[in-house]
Amino acid sequence: MIPIKRGNEIDYMRECAQIVSDVHRLLRPHVQPGITTLELDRLAEEYIRSQGAEPAFKGYPSGSPRIPDFPATLCISVDDEVVHGIPDNRKISPGQVVSIDVGVEKNGYFGDGAMSYLVDSFDEAKQRLLDVTRESLYRGIEQAVPGNKLYDISASIQDYVEKNGFSVVRELVGHGIGKQLHEEPQVPNFGTRGRGPVLKSGMTLAIEPMVNTGDFRVVVAKNGWTIFTRDKAPSAHFEHTVLITEDGPEVLTNHFDRKNGETRTDNR
Repeated sequence: MIPIKRGNEIDYMRECAQIVSDVHRLLRPHVQPGITTLELDRLAEEYIRSQGAEPAFKGYPSGSPRIPDFPATLCISVDDEVVHGIPDNRKISPGQVVSIDVGVEKNGYFGDGAMSYLVDSFDEAKQRLLDVTRESLYRGIEQAVPGNKLYDISASIQDYVEKNGFSVVRELVGHGIGKQLHEEPQVPNFGTRGRGPVLKSGMTLAIEPMVNTGDFRVVVAKNGWTIFTRDKAPSAHFEHTVLITEDGPEVLTNHFDRKNGETRTDNR
């Protein structure tokens, strides 16, 4: 069953989503050559805790006795890492695609949002990857209205991505969000229009296209967490937490909009 949020539940989710967005705005000026992904992680954790919230990803269970729980506040994925990159002492370099995923828990509710950057460079192919991924997210969000079917979101994302010559990852999906970081339903980034559950006002979804430059297939790193493109081509990831209302979708996270240019960190 897909949970419906009402009243204070929505207020709590708005607060969590705002903290997610504030973390992204805090980090953006620091996503520069020479900084380590671990330094970004520490900045994020300090801010989240200062807001009376908890990092939602830190300690997230792996589900396997052989794989440690997720050890960090952020997922930071670079170039051919699709998602779930673990922050460490590696330094960010010019020309890299750096995707940052933030999750927050407060008052028993969750917010989730991701953003990808092209660092201190203008690589036309990589910038186009980011632009298409971001726009595909908004194509999906447009379909998050009462009466539509879930896969109307999925198909809109897939259609736009593939029309532009990229591919959507199949093995990973978006998700419902609320009292749990991952709730029903799963929200694939591919599918057939007119299928899936009927969307209703009060549903909250984390819609998150993960788009590859090359093949859609992925592999899992030895750490059990990080997902790579199988062909080592770059990938991008954008995500918003979205509330479905009678008046249409409300984007609860607001760290980027449909047309902004903040996927570049060189400010050109």
